[in-house]
Amino acid sequence: MTIAMDDVRRLLRAGDLPGAVRSLRPGAETAPLTELAEATRALADAAGLMDLAAAAEATAERPADPQALYDFGYGCVEHGLAFLAVAPLRESLRLVPDSRPLLAELVSALEDEERHAEAAALLAARGDRLAAWPETYLLVHHTLLSGDLPTARAVAARLPTPEDESWRWAHARQRRMLDRAELAATAGPLDGADLRGWQFALTGTLLGTLSPYGYGAGMAGRYAFLGDSHDQCRRGLARLALALEATGQRPGTVSLLPGRSDRILGLAAAAVIGLPAVPYEPARTDTLVVAYDLNDCDPEVARSLRLRADGQVLYEHATRWTSPPPVSADFSALLARLVSVPWKEDERPEEEIARDIASADPAADEGDGETPPDPDEAFRAYAAAVAPGWLTGTRDRLGSAGPVHSSRFA
Repeated sequence: MTIAMDDVRRLLRAGDLPGAVRSLRPGAETAPLTELAEATRALADAAGLMDLAAAAEATAERPADPQALYDFGYGCVEHGLAFLAVAPLRESLRLVPDSRPLLAELVSALEDEERHAEAAALLAARGDRLAAWPETYLLVHHTLLSGDLPTARAVAARLPTPEDESWRWAHARQRRMLDRAELAATAGPLDGADLRGWQFALTGTLLGTLSPYGYGAGMAGRYAFLGDSHDQCRRGLARLALALEATGQRPGTVSLLPGRSDRILGLAAAAVIGLPAVPYEPARTDTLVVAYDLNDCDPEVARSLRLRADGQVLYEHATRWTSPPPVSADFSALLARLVSVPWKEDERPEEEIARDIASADPAADEGDGETPPDPDEAFRAYAAAVAPGWLTGTRDRLGSAGPVHSSRFA
């Protein structure tokens, strides 16, 4: 066993399952497959994943068996360990190069790891042998998520409308993404550092603010762990007001979702923008729906937000970029990995806390000085430029952070 694999067993003996998982990542694609399989079997045994343990054991015994390798890789993907699936699936595909199921599973593993450029290259290597659906669709998808808009546009131009009804929603979503990307490219650089541009292109979400901390250390405008504040909430609402003005949107009410944090922020939004607050109703038109964190939203309510009523704008204060919410908001104040709400220990009535937010300071935090300037006028101009593609289509979830690299898998 290599030192890394010995570390896995040591950490498992100590009861540190997350540590054991992390210790496997550096050697997941360089270790011999038998060692990787044996270490994964030990990990799966400790976690009670008997199906994965059996698949890993079969690979350790038959490392040249394509079916055993596929089963091992499939089990890793299914249990959220996609980084362990890449090596066995790649080897299985080498042994059976024309297998579409193997290709699909390897692309899925790379997607879960947000290795979109590699997934696109794998698909593009098939050349004229690549089927239209879903393989060429996936080629467009991963090419776009890797940040190569010109190539994605060119490949999409030769992708026919799917005959299978089940793929039509995906095709329509992809066309909207490409259209928004074109708009974003006119409003900003849409390069590997354009977090706002890619957030809009891929999800339709207009990103209000950029984190002023850790920009050059892998965060690129995202927050890692944010201790939120009333000032931060107020700044998000100020940017929302700018966006509504710049795009000509005029909601008549603020709709309050049932969660406590949602209601607090909704009441603050109503005070800041000068609108009456009303209970949320899915069919209500011309309204601003306010959420603090859509991951904390009631699942039934979240489902009702996927389809937009006429004139409805969905605002989310904190979007968790490592675990995207079930629906993509129309406007997000910030992207964060983990957020602690500022009223966690505050038992005062919701209305009092909302008044504190409405009267807080909306000025930007100067941060560490590394984040590029993001003045209000530039944001206003950006919102106006992308307005034709804003608030269009369904609010679909996207599980990728997009082409702007982060330190997520570091």
